[in-house]
Amino acid sequence: MKDILQTTPQTQDVNTGVTEPASVATGLADVLADTYCLLYKTHAYHWNVEGPLFYSIHHLTEEQYENLFEAADELAERMRALGALAPMTLSEIVERSVIKDAEGTPDARAMIEELAKDHERIAYRMHALVELAGKANDPVTDDMATARSAFHEKAAWMLRAIASE
Repeated sequence: MKDILQTTPQTQDVNTGVTEPASVATGLADVLADTYCLLYKTHAYHWNVEGPLFYSIHHLTEEQYENLFEAADELAERMRALGALAPMTLSEIVERSVIKDAEGTPDARAMIEELAKDHERIAYRMHALVELAGKANDPVTDDMATARSAFHEKAAWMLRAIASE
């Protein structure tokens, strides 16, 4: 009897009308990597923020990292629906992402300014994914990337509002 645990994940051909599923899956892998890196960074800032706006920043970053966690799962599942494998190593996640670690230990203002910029970076990449999905006749990924872009744009706005003087 074959060991049922010796099944290795594989890519699959999927015929749903998406004309370039591999290209779309690559775009999804990039924004998934960004999402995962920002998830960790947001969570780390959530744990370590201090100062007079502690509660506000702590609460806002909690809402944001919870949203990012759910989004990572949705993005990976979309890749699987397109027949691709989601990234399986942290090194691949880090290599693909435009989100970089903070240098040193930032203060609260630097934390929120950096998170706002990171959300803008991801929104920009989501816009590119919307365009790619549209050209590939993939309205599902188009809708998902549009909604994710809206989240990142709103998150950046909220963070910038806290940092404004």
